[in-house]
Amino acid sequence: MSGSFYITTAIDYANGAPHLGHAYEKVLADVIARHARMSRRKVHFLTGLDEHGQKVQQTAQKRGISPQELVDEVAVGFRAMLRDLSISNDDYIRTTEPRHRKVVQDFLSRLHAEGLIFKDRKGGWYSVRQEQFLSDKDRDENGEWPEIFGEVTQTTEENYYFRISKFQSWLVEHIRSHPDFITPRFRQNQVLEFLKEPMNDLCISRPKSRLTWGIELPFDTDYVTYVWFDALTNYYSAVVGTGLWPADLHVIGKDILSPPHAVYWPCMLKALGLEPPRSLLVHGWWTIDRKKASKSEGNAKDSLSVVGIYGADAFRYYLCREMVVGQDADFVLEPPTHSENGKALSDKERKRYKTFARVYQTDLGNSLGNLVNRLLNMVGRSCGGVVPAAGADEDPERSVRLLWGDTRKAYDVAFAEHQVSRALESLWTFINALNAYIETRAPWKLAKSADPADRARLDSCLAHVSEGLRLVGTALLPVMPTTARTLLENIGQSVPADFDRFDWSAAGSGVRVAEKCILFPQVEAPPAPAA
Repeated sequence: MSGSFYITTAIDYANGAPHLGHAYEKVLADVIARHARMSRRKVHFLTGLDEHGQKVQQTAQKRGISPQELVDEVAVGFRAMLRDLSISNDDYIRTTEPRHRKVVQDFLSRLHAEGLIFKDRKGGWYSVRQEQFLSDKDRDENGEWPEIFGEVTQTTEENYYFRISKFQSWLVEHIRSHPDFITPRFRQNQVLEFLKEPMNDLCISRPKSRLTWGIELPFDTDYVTYVWFDALTNYYSAVVGTGLWPADLHVIGKDILSPPHAVYWPCMLKALGLEPPRSLLVHGWWTIDRKKASKSEGNAKDSLSVVGIYGADAFRYYLCREMVVGQDADFVLEPPTHSENGKALSDKERKRYKTFARVYQTDLGNSLGNLVNRLLNMVGRSCGGVVPAAGADEDPERSVRLLWGDTRKAYDVAFAEHQVSRALESLWTFINALNAYIETRAPWKLAKSADPADRARLDSCLAHVSEGLRLVGTALLPVMPTTARTLLENIGQSVPADFDRFDWSAAGSGVRVAEKCILFPQVEAPPAPAA
């Protein structure tokens, strides 16, 4: 695979500190970007910060600072999160930057000149939290406003509107004729359901009488741009003139799929004569210990505290393994005391829960970390620290090689569908099979035998485990870049830049290995929740 690959995340809103949801989305996009680079694609990975809007203005006023001072402060925290999580973004855009403002105002001028933006006085329901006007179809099945909208009030004011309804039929046809536009595909149905009813034209301004912190409308300086029209444009403004548009993949959460990314954004682009993004990858929500991650619960930052204790790679592994893209997942710090129906759980039942600490110990420490050290110890004791060439080729060896072929196929298919959890599941099946292969061959017994056939079996065992770990380390580079690099270096292998040597070979033999390697140091106790 070759060619360019432009991937983005949603830009984070500058009205709070980073939390688990922000971290997961960046990690998921980073894993996909790193995998694409190893597939010899020219990757451009964008993330950034959404800095305008009423909530930013209100927070700054409460603190007695300017909105710009506030967003500059918030940007430091979000960029630190990217660094701490080893995120390999190529660009970071902030919507207060001149390069972004210029494109937003150009978009507005062009649409206004074409008669697609008009001024009108309308009344309706308004969500302060989401900074948007609502319609009755936004209510839930009980006729109530969903909690996501927060306080909803009625208001009447004069604003500018985008004739988005003109593009509704085009959008429906585009979604139906491009089955990969929204993935996982079941999310398409939600958008098509939304589009069954006629769309209201989109309010794209706010009067300066109540909001000054935004990009001015180029044709009326008494108004600023509505935050969604401003924020969505970042995907284009960051690459204007580079030839990278359209984006290959927007990685977003399910809460901002419809209408912002699946309706507003493609219609805006269509109106401007620009291609829509090729695909929207929609992930689910994280809860923490079966509770919604929120400031009110006091758990919004708890999950990020494990990064400083267990390391970024362990955190990245847990996020990617535990969430199936498109579905929700629970980040388990502590096993629950009661089941979801209120029944008290026994200690045995509680131990079944895959807490972060338990996954670290079992998947990483026991399955992978111990496997690496078993190889290093055996090669050091039996072969002077140099992996021998394979000798015997019997059923156990053939089974290992055959399983890698199946693992490689499953890994490639999973990444083609952006299902990283499935790729890791197949990889750990192979890792566990390597551990079982060692038990079958019992190299500690073979090393004591004077039979030349047993020596050949010993050499084959060490060569096969070494080659298996070379392939595992290569496969893990997108997910656990630092750990995978350390693994490969300690088994005497160079760190590949691509997947050119991703098939079984004799590359695991003839190399000198380290004496020992602690990939996952023991952590005495799980982290205490943040205060």
